[in-house]
Amino acid sequence: MTDTRTLPQTASLDGAGLRRVLAVLCLTEITSWGILYYAFPVLSVSISADTGWSLPVIVAAFSLSQLAAALTGIPVGRIIDRIGPRAVMTTGSVLAVPALLVVAAAPNLPIFYAGWIAAGIAMGAVLYPPAFAALTRWYGDGYVKALMILTLAAGLASTAFAPLTAALVDRYDWRATYLVLAAILTIITVPGHLLGLRGRWPPPPAPTGTHPVDHRDASHSRAFAALVIALSLGAFAAFAGVFNLVPLLIEQGFSPSLAALTLGLGGAGQVLGRIGYLPLAARTTARTRIVVILAATAASTALLGIASTTLALISVAIGAGLIRGIFTLIQATAITDRWGATHYGRLNGLMSAPVVIVMALAPWAGTALSAWTGSYAHTYLILAAAAVLAAMVATASIPRVGEKGPGADDPASQDANCPR
Repeated sequence: MTDTRTLPQTASLDGAGLRRVLAVLCLTEITSWGILYYAFPVLSVSISADTGWSLPVIVAAFSLSQLAAALTGIPVGRIIDRIGPRAVMTTGSVLAVPALLVVAAAPNLPIFYAGWIAAGIAMGAVLYPPAFAALTRWYGDGYVKALMILTLAAGLASTAFAPLTAALVDRYDWRATYLVLAAILTIITVPGHLLGLRGRWPPPPAPTGTHPVDHRDASHSRAFAALVIALSLGAFAAFAGVFNLVPLLIEQGFSPSLAALTLGLGGAGQVLGRIGYLPLAARTTARTRIVVILAATAASTALLGIASTTLALISVAIGAGLIRGIFTLIQATAITDRWGATHYGRLNGLMSAPVVIVMALAPWAGTALSAWTGSYAHTYLILAAAAVLAAMVATASIPRVGEKGPGADDPASQDANCPR
């Protein structure tokens, strides 16, 4: 009798269906990240100047949206595990449009905040975690390559939308810019998710390895706690760094347009990092990858706080983007590397929620730290220290033998599972 655990987990979609799903998610993730996330740091200064609301108050609204996204991600992961991504991601993309319209039309802070909270709920249903869950289940053993392609494409979000947003706000104003962006979001993501994510949702893969893990055992383990803490601290440093990059560069004498272009070049750096993820995964263990990348995050963040010349700052920003691109894939594959794909949606939702919460605090914290320390350059040194701590904690993020799935700390096993 054939062991069902060895059968491919892609039988619900043929090759053309898998390519369709991947292409749709690449397009919708570029658009969703570019409009819902990366447009805001470009527009925040214009919003403050036009409304008279202070920058920390404006950034706090965006931070609340990230908190809403984190809380939304927990039930979203459970739902996707059961029924698949189509209904969830379509609903999220539909909700995102009126949320942005509310933001654009907001006459006062309470309505501005309400719009961003609604946008955050939408983000929890359309950004990386649900897309990762979709590809991990549909692609089965080929999930690493699919995730790499997705994040490779989505790394272009800031490259495409930061300059576009800057050009729109120069020609119009921030309110009209958000109206244009909301129209783009409607045209691309709503039909994309509704029509492009069709296909039978396969059953979860059977647990593999000598010691199969129940999701409750994994989520209550020491390794899971260390993983969450390490990823949270690393994400805090990385995303506070990217969100506050434009103010840092303006502080260093960049024009707003050059600062926005540099932010976009950082997105191009993410693409370069993701291209190199497969060979990196084949030659390193899960522990080595996470520790090295978090240490590199610390180094690049510190350099942004120390560098002072235009060329050096642009170069380091691109390098920081490269590291951030690898970090995204480390986060995307962390659950499967350690505990397998059986409960990926649920465990990834639990892991991602604290990470997104600290990411929610990152924009506001970066602004607050700059006010406290007197400069954005000093802020980046503090963020670098957080990344150093993350690298130290990450050494404990590998499960004990009785908790882990196959290959969690074995590069040869990971290499065997990587698609060629």
